[in-house]
Amino acid sequence: MQNDKETAGSKPGVLLLFGGRSAEHEVSVRSAENVTNSLDREKYDLLLVGIDKKGRWVLVDDPDFFRKNSIVSYEEAREVYLPPVPGNRTLCMVRKDKRLGPIDVVFPLLHGSFGEDGTVQGLLRLCGLPFVGADVLGSAVGMDKDFMKRLLRDAGIPVPRFRAFRWCDSIDPALLRKDLGLPLFVKPANLGSSVGISRVRNEEELKTAVERAFCYDTKIVFEEEIEGREIECAVLGNESPVASVPGEIVPVHEFYSYEAKYIDEEGARLLVPADLKASEKERIQRLAVESFLVLGCEGMARVDFFLKNDGSVIVNEINTIPGFTSISMYPKLWVESGIVQSELVERLIALGFERHEREKRLLRSFSQPGE
Repeated sequence: MQNDKETAGSKPGVLLLFGGRSAEHEVSVRSAENVTNSLDREKYDLLLVGIDKKGRWVLVDDPDFFRKNSIVSYEEAREVYLPPVPGNRTLCMVRKDKRLGPIDVVFPLLHGSFGEDGTVQGLLRLCGLPFVGADVLGSAVGMDKDFMKRLLRDAGIPVPRFRAFRWCDSIDPALLRKDLGLPLFVKPANLGSSVGISRVRNEEELKTAVERAFCYDTKIVFEEEIEGREIECAVLGNESPVASVPGEIVPVHEFYSYEAKYIDEEGARLLVPADLKASEKERIQRLAVESFLVLGCEGMARVDFFLKNDGSVIVNEINTIPGFTSISMYPKLWVESGIVQSELVERLIALGFERHEREKRLLRSFSQPGE
């Protein structure tokens, strides 16, 4: 087999994965563009692989790709795959007798399904490759709004009142109104970027909202509407994570929708840092770190809150692969906290290596004490 690098250089090889089989595909492409621009090429070799909307992996070596494209398009001649073999550090090209690498660490920027939910993380674990961000369990529970809220609630962390239903369950609108009140929100359980979310003001709107949410997932979540400010806080670290300064989202639309986040440039104001009392800031930062640890997250996450008028703080959700575009909150919060984007990317890569080295010391076969 031919290898593009006959000998491993002094610079670690970073495989950046983006796109994916998700309604957040386009956001992922923009996140990858920003990380690509932030990665120090004097320190790292970069290998870009886009995953198209059917799940096919494609080598991206066009320097103008991000300027010309908003989605990953399939090119048969550039199709690649990652063999799930421990110790393998190369990508294989499907149509050529050629390997690409070496790969020292993987940076998944796959928002939403088949990327942020533990699926890709499981593949990378099988390959024995270090990677950035939460592991399989933290990714899976962080993605599922139902299980995420159950775990947070059981740990004593305040969350909105909610109910979850599968596609085969019977939904009683009167019971929902009694339990959660109106208006309420209907969301796909496993998705982000506000895709498929509806604000329901009356029972007549409920049917359409439910149908819309079930277009994206087989489980949906109903949540009470919380009146308050929308605050976000970034978290960075493994066993001893730290929180950024909090920021505030001030939506112009009815809520912070997909359009407000990524299409309408005037859809929301991002106030970084948020104008908070010292006690409010400290409580939000503490709850952000607690939520991160309760859910088994590592590397990075963004925790979203509601700050109610009475000063109480409610955790809305966590995002284990938060948006990393040039206008996204996660990098903006760290810049305000004193960590520029190039340093942030470097720290995230270092955290991936750190966890991998820790796990390498674990036994993979049984031995008696003292052996």
